[in-house]
Amino acid sequence: MTVAIIGAGVMGETLLSGLLRGGHDAADLMVGEKREERAVELRAKYAVRVVSDLAEVARADTVALVVKPQDMGDVLSEIAPHLHTGQLLISLAAGITTEYIEKHIPDGIAVVRVMPNTPALVDEGMAAISPGTHCDEEHLARAEGMLRVTGRVVRVPEKQQDAVTAISGSGPAYLFFVVEAMIEAGVHLGLPRSTSTELVVQTVVGSAKLLRETGTHPTVLREQVTSPGGTTAAAIRELEDHKVRAAFITAMEAARDRSVALAATDD
Repeated sequence: MTVAIIGAGVMGETLLSGLLRGGHDAADLMVGEKREERAVELRAKYAVRVVSDLAEVARADTVALVVKPQDMGDVLSEIAPHLHTGQLLISLAAGITTEYIEKHIPDGIAVVRVMPNTPALVDEGMAAISPGTHCDEEHLARAEGMLRVTGRVVRVPEKQQDAVTAISGSGPAYLFFVVEAMIEAGVHLGLPRSTSTELVVQTVVGSAKLLRETGTHPTVLREQVTSPGGTTAAAIRELEDHKVRAAFITAMEAARDRSVALAATDD
């Protein structure tokens, strides 16, 4: 089956490179990109067809829409006349509902909504997918097959996608924010920046691996590190006093609300 990717930003390129690593033939892939400089770069790097005419890419068996939410309406208007029954549209745009897309394309075309995240760049992504009105098991399986080349995939009801956006879609930014703070703390405590960075990054990587491979609840793992009256206990007390846990919940609620607001602008 032919696959077209409309939008060649970070996530679009990540999907493209993942499909190639996953065994897709470059001859079956196409990218819609209107910036000629970027098109030249992608052709040289991946040896795939890159065209500016979205009407051409809209004829592929599967069309991945990897565009900014505010650009989705214009893109759908441009490709809608060229879509046909039997195609699958996969949207990776935050906050854009399947209902919105279905209103802007011919009736009967399958739509899958996806919330990916940037660790897909290193094949450790987390993608949540939801079916639209005309989507069946085959369409979902096709979407899963595409996305699994860059990480893990989970199916969720579309009503949960705003929460997914807040947790895993935006999640890497929260973790990077914490990493930044820990590195700065290390420098403040007298460590060279390079040493502090190595200590923090490996601690985060190792902790994530420990979580995944043991399957142990994070509370248990935290308690294993926290000796009564020890250094970790002193640090955790400060985090609790500063209501860090509550701040994280509030932050993710704000991300969820913003995702809802993006959907509310649909017309």
